[in-house]
Amino acid sequence: MALKKPIDQNINQEKLSKKTYSLFDFTKSERPFLITVCILISIAGLITPYTYAAMWFGFALAAYSAIANDSIQTIGTFIASNNKKPWYVLWLFMGLIWLGTISYSWFYYAGDVTYQRLSVPGLEKAPESFVFLQLAAPIVLLVMTRLRMPVSTTFLLLNVFTYKAGTIVDVMLKSFVGYILAFGLAMVVWFLLERFVKNYLKGQAASYWIYLQWITSGVLWSVWIMQDAANIAVFLPRQLDVVEFMVYAGFVFIGLGFLFYMKGDKIQVIVDEKSNVTDVRAATIVDLVYAVILFYFKMYNNVPMSTTWVFIGLLAGRELAIALGKHGKAKKRNAWLVRAFRLGRKDFFKALIGLVISLILAIIINKGVRDEIIAFFQ
Repeated sequence: MALKKPIDQNINQEKLSKKTYSLFDFTKSERPFLITVCILISIAGLITPYTYAAMWFGFALAAYSAIANDSIQTIGTFIASNNKKPWYVLWLFMGLIWLGTISYSWFYYAGDVTYQRLSVPGLEKAPESFVFLQLAAPIVLLVMTRLRMPVSTTFLLLNVFTYKAGTIVDVMLKSFVGYILAFGLAMVVWFLLERFVKNYLKGQAASYWIYLQWITSGVLWSVWIMQDAANIAVFLPRQLDVVEFMVYAGFVFIGLGFLFYMKGDKIQVIVDEKSNVTDVRAATIVDLVYAVILFYFKMYNNVPMSTTWVFIGLLAGRELAIALGKHGKAKKRNAWLVRAFRLGRKDFFKALIGLVISLILAIIINKGVRDEIIAFFQ
């Protein structure tokens, strides 16, 4: 009878020690941020009963947390490929586009700064009061952004205000279709580029590429605002007067400056780790394909959608297409495929965590959503 191999009792202890040390190291290195989060949670708890103050407090949190997390989608490649240029030049360029885009919506739609994204049933009513978890949602988003998680701000911020489960389902379906479309289109575009246009990223980029990249980045940023301004404005009245509009526009404008000064902050690594995104030509193509997809869905209907899911689908399809299109030995190609799969899987599951959290918050907060779910299963 073969002797059983004795179990090493130290293995789990070693793993536990590493996890404990990692947690301690994170707490130590992020101490100022964690203190800030605790202060914000305390303020949210105190200010919740005061509707007007809670409205602006929630907006301020949502504005910074949403743009900080979603910056990887729109200005992430712009920051990565222009990292040698002064931050304030990039800020003024994107900031003026922000002001122009929302000003058009405010004038054209009589005070609505969301391009009617909040006019759909379930979101058309401005909050008349707030609960603590609605103010806590953007704080959760701040923490997840700090952890470099590409969370859907549409799911996390809009779902906690939606009083109809059907609206949540519509947003989810549109977002998942966006992921699939972006993944497929990216596969086609970058496979053709990698396989048949071998030298499109070789050598020094021609001078005209920088102009093309700034144009496409500006267009993408404008189209993204048309889609995702609703995530920020959901705390506010559906029609803003002049003063409210100035506060709304000015706060985000200043927040953009801080974000550019921080070079995109920690979540920027999601863009930087992808293949060749610092090359102005690659950044231009990413932005162009992404802008086309977002504009298509903007014209399709007014239902909000998660631009985050579209973006991670685009990056996942791009990485996989580059790996499949690589010339060379099979072993090397397999290594590229494994890398592409891991990057895509990591982004997908991080975004999925945000979706699950948003659904839990929506069910806890909104009685209408709970009643619809109960009625469905009965």
